[in-house]
Amino acid sequence: MAKIKIKQIGSPIRRPESQRKILIGLGLNKMHREVELEDTPEVRGAIAKLPHLVQVLEG
Repeated sequence: MAKIKIKQIGSPIRRPESQRKILIGLGLNKMHREVELEDTPEVRGAIAKLPHLVQVLEG
């Protein structure tokens, strides 16, 4: 299956708890961290909810 690489570009400070939980679910919790995940509809949906906090690098 294809991989997608994402990077956290925004801080979770002063964000709703639900957005913080989505970041943790994606494996991100500190600025400028990068993770490589399977490209699934669930991951794409989580990224779509946080366009102001994450950036898609590849995929």
